[in-house]
Amino acid sequence: MISFFISSIKIIFVLGFLILIHEGGHFLVAKICKVTVNEFSIGFGPVIWQKQGKQTKYTLRLIPLGGFVNLEGEEERSDNEGSFSKASIPKRMAIVLAGGMVNILFALVTYYILMVCVGNYTSFVVDSTIPNYAAQTSGIEAGDRILKVNQKTMHTKNDLDKIMQQIEGRNLILTIERNGEQKEIELTPTKEEVRNTGIYLKGLSAGESTKILTVGAGSNAEKQGVRANDEIVKINGKEVKNQTEIVEIINQEENTSFVLTVQRGNEQLEITIEPEIVNQYYLGIYFKTAEKTLSNRLSYSFFETRDFTFSIFENLKMLVTGKVRVDQFMGPVGISEVVASTSGIADFVNILALISLSLGVTNLLPIPALDGGKFLLLFIEAIRRKKLSEKIEINIQLIGFAFLIVLSIYIAYHDILRIL
Repeated sequence: MISFFISSIKIIFVLGFLILIHEGGHFLVAKICKVTVNEFSIGFGPVIWQKQGKQTKYTLRLIPLGGFVNLEGEEERSDNEGSFSKASIPKRMAIVLAGGMVNILFALVTYYILMVCVGNYTSFVVDSTIPNYAAQTSGIEAGDRILKVNQKTMHTKNDLDKIMQQIEGRNLILTIERNGEQKEIELTPTKEEVRNTGIYLKGLSAGESTKILTVGAGSNAEKQGVRANDEIVKINGKEVKNQTEIVEIINQEENTSFVLTVQRGNEQLEITIEPEIVNQYYLGIYFKTAEKTLSNRLSYSFFETRDFTFSIFENLKMLVTGKVRVDQFMGPVGISEVVASTSGIADFVNILALISLSLGVTNLLPIPALDGGKFLLLFIEAIRRKKLSEKIEINIQLIGFAFLIVLSIYIAYHDILRIL
């Protein structure tokens, strides 16, 4: 009971706080632009608390899944003083973008501070090399510092990992510093074959669950009919109780294919899977942990925050290109589960920043009814040098709103399946 209460408090705080700063961004910029704010609301549905200010009514509503700032002349055009529809295009653009930008700014600042305080970073100073791997055979030694790879400066381990994913076995030129001198070493990364099933299980925090979290788009598992939320019961007739057993059986070299027995609802299905052999490339280096100086923390945290930001746009790119499906995204239900499962302040703040960044970026997508969609309409108005008809603008917003409702229901449905 206490655990449920704490989880509920965390979920309500995250949703309420992020909605508050989002709508607060719209509110403050509207005030700066001298646009009248009729109502500032957190939540939807019936009003459970309200206070009338000098100009604005402040309300708290029953359903904490959103909020709104009701601007004079935004929904229906008005000629009254302080009307949104009478404000200049740059002012209206600023008001529309403010909510998402506040979420993004909050996320980046929060994440940076968190990384400065608790980040544990890997340096580029070689601690040791793995026998018979590329680094050792090419003459890399303990104490060497890697400065560049293929003339690109390395800031964090993520920079190196990205290059290793892109090279596909091609030679690398490492610029290293040894005893105060720089030298270049050319090497061919060591190739290892890894079996990729396209099946992703719930994390270890879920208690070694054998339930499938998601299936890779276009993977052999998806083609053979494996679905998210299937629970793996057996592999090749052998019962499996945790993720470790699953990985051990799949990685056995003699198994070019295996039979997966999954529980789907009230029935068990047998599905034959042939893992895809994927080449991965390694240097074979263990790096030292970075010294915990203030300058190191500030520097590493900056680049960690940079990677954190780019990861959101990378996920959007994967969605557009079909590498990630819509049913793999999370809505309020899935987010609530993630927030409830956080442990410790650092973990909670990390999730808070991630959700805030995702909320900000998503709201700025050019979809009608979202802030980005409203910005797009204003951009079109600026090009045309005249407003769209009010009827057309309302219809566009209604279509966008209907699309978002259907999408939200679809995502919530898959969120619930993943939780059950």
